[in-house]
Amino acid sequence: MTTQLSTPAAPDAPTFEDMLAALRSVHSTGRTRSLEWRLEQLDGITRLMDEREADIAEALAQDLGRNAAEAWLGDIASTRGEAVYARKRLRSWMKRRRQRLTLNQRPGSGWVQYEPLGVVLIIGPWNYPVYLSLGPLVAAVAAGNCAVVKPSELAPATSALLARLIPQYLDPEAVKVAEGDAVVTQGLLALGFDHVLFTGGTEVGKKIMAGAAPTLTPVTLELGGKSPVVVMADADLDVAARRIAWVKLMNSGQTCIAPDYVLAERSIRDALVDRIVSTMRAFRADQDGGLRIVNERQFDRLAGYLAATQGSIVTGGGTDRAGLTIEPTVIVDPGPEEPSMAEEIFGPILPVLAVDSLDAAVRFVNSRPKPLALYIFARSKATRRRLVDEIPAGGAVINHVAMHCLAPALPFGGVGESGIGSYHGEWGFQALSHRKAVLAKGFRPDLRLVYPPYTDRALKMMRRIL
Repeated sequence: MTTQLSTPAAPDAPTFEDMLAALRSVHSTGRTRSLEWRLEQLDGITRLMDEREADIAEALAQDLGRNAAEAWLGDIASTRGEAVYARKRLRSWMKRRRQRLTLNQRPGSGWVQYEPLGVVLIIGPWNYPVYLSLGPLVAAVAAGNCAVVKPSELAPATSALLARLIPQYLDPEAVKVAEGDAVVTQGLLALGFDHVLFTGGTEVGKKIMAGAAPTLTPVTLELGGKSPVVVMADADLDVAARRIAWVKLMNSGQTCIAPDYVLAERSIRDALVDRIVSTMRAFRADQDGGLRIVNERQFDRLAGYLAATQGSIVTGGGTDRAGLTIEPTVIVDPGPEEPSMAEEIFGPILPVLAVDSLDAAVRFVNSRPKPLALYIFARSKATRRRLVDEIPAGGAVINHVAMHCLAPALPFGGVGESGIGSYHGEWGFQALSHRKAVLAKGFRPDLRLVYPPYTDRALKMMRRIL
């Protein structure tokens, strides 16, 4: 049931246009609008996670070198959680929302109702290729849309697995899988979908937006950026170190909301660094060597950061190009403009810098593009409130790292260069629905004064009413 995204040699083979036309035909029947159809698709995603966990873990191990525990946490449990959350609440989300009318619109009634957009294109990334392909699909089918899922070609085993399994667990006439590279993605974009949801890097996100522009296709772009961690002197340093190290090491640091760098108050900077280093070693006590990087291009980029740093490497720093591995590395006081501080790291390298005050931390973060996430470790409520209020970011987490992504009650998305739009939970349902405004009026009263020709008296009354 996989749709290959290249023009087939056989003259009678289906094309991109044929695929989209077939999906539009299915959507036009109205069958994807029913609550029952939507629930069946959400159940299918849940069953896929439950019944194919071993297959998914094996594919992720092939593509990313990820162990079964991280495969479950990063891709399986997170996807399942989204589907279960949506299923329990979908009936409520689909209800009309009555709106109170102003006096000049009475008598009458108004409401907002949610309608499917049509056919949605989901472009997934390689780092969490199941969760970041099927999480958006939860939103798409919950909203009653048909969909094309385009997995990343940089995770080929997982892409092939999704192409095989999705038609087995979801409606194969309404949800298609399209495999291919960037050329294929641009070919799809050129067709004109009703919405595109892309997860990936900022530079590719710009190309997605440009590719969608000619057909005025609306986009949700889940991008990245340098998500900072601000650690104040009153924080619990042991807890902060554990939580920072845990998420930084997850998936070899190849996580869009991983802590990218740490700003620590100068008085506790060294103590925090010691705890992060010892925690990283404890977490990997049963493992040798470095952490797996997805491909040579990403490896060379990260190794270049290490070679160019002006800071002190206090742990790690080792690289193995043959094995595509890099040791978990902590860099203390790198240059503020060196590559590891100017570009999103997306790997197991953690810069830590000292700051002299809360004001200095705010200035440092705000001098750079708006991040996808902000992480704050502090006991003071006033400090936490100020950091949350004064630093623009896609989202913020207090005294933890990245957990907001696993809270479907909260919208997840970026701002500025870190993304456009948000989804998860009801926010995803709304993002992939059209909010139709409906105003219902009766035939009476029918005031003559609102119709031309207008007298001075009529205009005076209309000014008061309207």
